Amino acid sequence: MATSDSPPWSIVRVPFPYTDRPVRQYRPALVIAATGADALLWVLMITSAENRGWPEDVLISDHKRAGLPVRSLVRCAKIATIDVQNAERIGMLPNADRKKVARIVQRILMPQLA
Repeated sequence: MATSDSPPWSIVRVPFPYTDRPVRQYRPALVIAATGADALLWVLMITSAENRGWPEDVLISDHKRAGLPVRSLVRCAKIATIDVQNAERIGMLPNADRKKVARIVQRILMPQLA
């Protein structure tokens, strides 16, 4: 997939390998940036709202519109880079949640600017 298919605020489905077994599970993630070479996406983990929350989590206000089957959280403290070819776009983060995520990510990655 090209980055134009997964711009910032896209929710994508990506494979997450498990270190203790030889399987991959596909999980949702939020795209926050792409490299200039269109090779990598920076993503934040998305998890079910039923899981125990972390202080930096943001509840997705409309999970259905975002393409998610259940109430979910953006886990802002869990950032990763993935190959753009492994991302399948499934939705977009609602506008109402974007400023919250951006503020938390900025505070985590660049506290001197927060």
